[in-house]
Amino acid sequence: METTPEQIPAVRIRELEKVFPVPLRRRQVVALRGLSLEISAASVYGLLGPNGSGKSTTLKILLGLVTATSGASEIFGVPSSRVISRVDVGFLPENPYFYKFLTGAETIAFYGKLCGLFGKTLKARVTELLDLVGLTEAGDRRVGSYSKGMLQRIGLAQAMVHDPRLLILDEPTAGVDPAGSRQIRDLILQLKARGKTILLTSHLLEQVQEVCDRVGILAKGRLVREGSLDILTGVSGQTEYVIENSSPELQEEIARLAASKGARLISYRQPQMDLETVFLKATEETKVPGGLD
Repeated sequence: METTPEQIPAVRIRELEKVFPVPLRRRQVVALRGLSLEISAASVYGLLGPNGSGKSTTLKILLGLVTATSGASEIFGVPSSRVISRVDVGFLPENPYFYKFLTGAETIAFYGKLCGLFGKTLKARVTELLDLVGLTEAGDRRVGSYSKGMLQRIGLAQAMVHDPRLLILDEPTAGVDPAGSRQIRDLILQLKARGKTILLTSHLLEQVQEVCDRVGILAKGRLVREGSLDILTGVSGQTEYVIENSSPELQEEIARLAASKGARLISYRQPQMDLETVFLKATEETKVPGGLD
């Protein structure tokens, strides 16, 4: 059966390996070991891992900044090694640099021109993006006066200036205060609602748990956990019951007496761990030596 455009994953990685030689030391550093994953279109995917786990190497391969030793990676079905694949990608690095003497509007316009936008089309896009990231009133201020949170939001605007289908965000809330972090979180959810795909890395696991549909956890170059948050954070072999109007007696013999005591079973589900616990367990279990972020 032929795959339709809607069914093509935004990102497909198959058996990706990356080995970095260490000059003069006659040894190698293995950054990625057989990494395979898929990211569905119009979803938010969190790529997690401690320092040296291979997150940055993965992003650099997808962006064409680093060549894989072996394996394959695709963006909407196009090999990421091809320049044409980046047409559909917007990127916000962890520490973006902007010309401090430009205003927010001029900054977006600058990147828009690099992407081939001019005239009324560019002007309308600048206005639209300033509104989207909540910086309309600050659009005429110089970027040098922006807070860290405002800089991250102007960074998101420049990443979206050419209306890409995939956004790659490397630590989008690093160094941002709680209010700014919440604004960026809400913006990510808005972009998902608009049909965008977001691949992000972050050390703020609570925020990842709020925005991501699926999560992959890397440790020393290997994917050690992967799946939806409900599956990853569920505690196997246990079930929680939420009961209305329960009595102490009913709590003692809940399964047998629930119906006879007039209590109503509201719901049942697996008890949940927080994502931090899943992350620590997954990375501590990995014994493979080496690795490079």
